[in-house]
Amino acid sequence: ITLNPKLIKVGSPSNTHWEMQKVLRDEYSGEIHISTGMSTKEEIEQIVTFWEQGKGDAKNRVVLYNCTSGYPVPFKDVCLLDIRLLQEKYQHRVKHIGFSGHHLGIAIDVAAYALGATWIERHFTKDRTWKGTDHAASLEPAGLAKLVRDLNATYTSMTYKSEDILDLEKEQRAKLKWGQYNKDILAAKK
Repeated sequence: ITLNPKLIKVGSPSNTHWEMQKVLRDEYSGEIHISTGMSTKEEIEQIVTFWEQGKGDAKNRVVLYNCTSGYPVPFKDVCLLDIRLLQEKYQHRVKHIGFSGHHLGIAIDVAAYALGATWIERHFTKDRTWKGTDHAASLEPAGLAKLVRDLNATYTSMTYKSEDILDLEKEQRAKLKWGQYNKDILAAKK
């Protein structure tokens, strides 16, 4: 804590290590990002409640991550919709809901963002073939660059139309939309 980083990430294996959590809660003032892999719903409730006590200030400090702990996690076990469950139960009690992925590829991360995860966490490695628990489920530099690219594109796309027919659509509408390209013929039939 003497380094005083902006945030500290608590991995799933340590999220119920109460002695460590107490030091982070009471002696550190930055954000705490907590993964929920390998955790029961009761344990997640205990974690959030713990951070609501003392100097915890969960609403302004805690980012709670949906996570399945496996290396790599098969798609059927990612359980992305648990993001919605965390939002329903905790979005008013913690600062943000995030997603910590240990799956292959990057499509799931983009879907997590689209579901409302405001933080995306992935492991990073220089070589996925290295020995170790999570290298196979980590991103290499090119994969991380693609993830950032796709998350930025998704962020840009998460909007509503500013008008019924966008400027981009006007030319296409005149050429392709029934009743527009042939309006002279239709008017003559009336």
